[in-house]
Amino acid sequence: MSTRHARSPVTAVRTADYHTAGEPFRIVDLAAGGLPPVAGDTVAERRATLLGPAGDGTSPRPGPLDDVRRLLVQEPRGHAGMYGGFVVPPDDDGAHLGVLFWHKDGYSTACGHGTMALGAWAVDSGRVAARADGDVQVRIDVPSGRVTATVHRTTGRTTGVTFRNVPAVVTARKVPVATGAGTVEVDIAYAGACYVSLPASALGLSVERAALPELVRAGREIRAALAGHPATLHPDGPGLSGVYGVILYEELPDTPSGPRQRNVTVFADGQIDRSPCGSGTSARIALLADEGRLAADAVLTHESVVGTVFTGRAVRAGSGPDGLVTDVTGTAHRTGEHLFTLDPDDGLGAGFLL
Repeated sequence: MSTRHARSPVTAVRTADYHTAGEPFRIVDLAAGGLPPVAGDTVAERRATLLGPAGDGTSPRPGPLDDVRRLLVQEPRGHAGMYGGFVVPPDDDGAHLGVLFWHKDGYSTACGHGTMALGAWAVDSGRVAARADGDVQVRIDVPSGRVTATVHRTTGRTTGVTFRNVPAVVTARKVPVATGAGTVEVDIAYAGACYVSLPASALGLSVERAALPELVRAGREIRAALAGHPATLHPDGPGLSGVYGVILYEELPDTPSGPRQRNVTVFADGQIDRSPCGSGTSARIALLADEGRLAADAVLTHESVVGTVFTGRAVRAGSGPDGLVTDVTGTAHRTGEHLFTLDPDDGLGAGFLL
């Protein structure tokens, strides 16, 4: 158990909460909530401001916004599986908003399910105008680049969101990794963050709830073993480098539209994605296309361990090493609006993690 009982100067935080295919996303609009801005001219620079000396997104720099992150992630207001984002200004007028993604261990470079939730929130809240029927694009600057959430509307209701990611690139194939279950071969792809993929069966496991403790242990072990591997290093520097998620998948019978898989994505330090993982789905699309298993008109049906589904497809190939442009579609629903408070006499302070 991790306990962080230091008192925080932040005493009240307003949030809008969503879930995308079961994975939570807690939205904090810094300007609307009267919270301090983050120094930097771009979203990537603002993320760097929040990072600690390691600069890898997992050692946050102490400060008022990290107090907010801990307050909202840790129990009793959150939990170890909580995810969220700070809404910040975009890099320029070409986007509607920017976001700094966070989880229990720090700040990530990409988050597909969060992008979908933000698109729904921007339209539902009126921040981005939308007709009652049809589609509207919400352009969002994230630390890894500019992404788009196309929000689908019917009779005034948001019925789904399609996330267009930054290009996905296969960086390595059949990389041997020594694990407690023996040496396995993994594939590595970048899709806004670095994802490692391998079949769960290579570890003698199945993608099911009963196996989650073993899947998490395997994900953490593989992530640690690949620390510093050349295929996990991004040409733009350490801010985008390093394994973010390990995708353990299993094959399911194909649909008439294309491949079907179920996965658990273990990210950060042992956190489980309840959704099929938005950016991770982009990475899987790139790998399947590279294998010749995803034709131009094919669709990947990607299931989570809780039974929710994203569908994904390759939109177009980039030139040379620029990768594959992908679309991932799912649903995002509001779960609540909250005003979280911190009683100055509360000895637990920002809370704890189990």
